[in-house]
Amino acid sequence: MVQRRGSDLTHIGPVRTCIGCRARTLPSELLRVVVVDGAVVPDTRRRLPGRGAWLHPDPDCLRNAEKRRAFPRAFRVQGPLDVERVRGHLEQCGQEVMGSPRDQQEARKQVDPS
Repeated sequence: MVQRRGSDLTHIGPVRTCIGCRARTLPSELLRVVVVDGAVVPDTRRRLPGRGAWLHPDPDCLRNAEKRRAFPRAFRVQGPLDVERVRGHLEQCGQEVMGSPRDQQEARKQVDPS
């Protein structure tokens, strides 16, 4: 994609749309998901075959995509799809972020006011 800034042209690379919030962003900020045997699965390596869809790694975007019934539309399939593997992946990613060493350092920096 080419974006104009004043008179300069800047190439920012490919842009994808999150099927949950419909925000357009770089693929590096999104999780690719594909359908395998009627279930939506995360494609963390971005190598699985088939039609893919993009989703922010955020439970709110997953809920929005389910609420809007975006998965069947994005994959061009009939009927509901199972998204439990994606939900489990997002929960696991959220736990890893909360338990990161950086969070532990922030907790240690707090000073007792007494």
